[in-house]
Amino acid sequence: MEFLRNLLLVLHFVGLAAILGGVIAQIRSMRTGGAVVTPGIMHGSWLQLITGLGLVGVLEAGDLAEVDNIKIGVKLLVMIAVVVLAFLNRRKDAVPSGILGAIGGLTLLNIIVAVFWG
Repeated sequence: MEFLRNLLLVLHFVGLAAILGGVIAQIRSMRTGGAVVTPGIMHGSWLQLITGLGLVGVLEAGDLAEVDNIKIGVKLLVMIAVVVLAFLNRRKDAVPSGILGAIGGLTLLNIIVAVFWG
């Protein structure tokens, strides 16, 4: 069970890196109005959502830790917002810089909630 949790955690971090890396890579394009939601952002957001749910399932199934359901609910809502923003804007030739800013900001919010919420 510990191996599965660690594997899911690594994949969760890969998804995080894909989202933030994709947003950071688009900063110059955001200034010129040519920013897009890259496949990395899209796939990273799905990976974060799926592995996050998997991590909660593994924690609930085993005796590894107690799950704070309110914290998980907040993180789930934030992640769903990221997935929806990425999904709705994935095929557009150019997206407003606010969309990518929101994706990056919400992802950062999820990190802050994970780290600072007991």
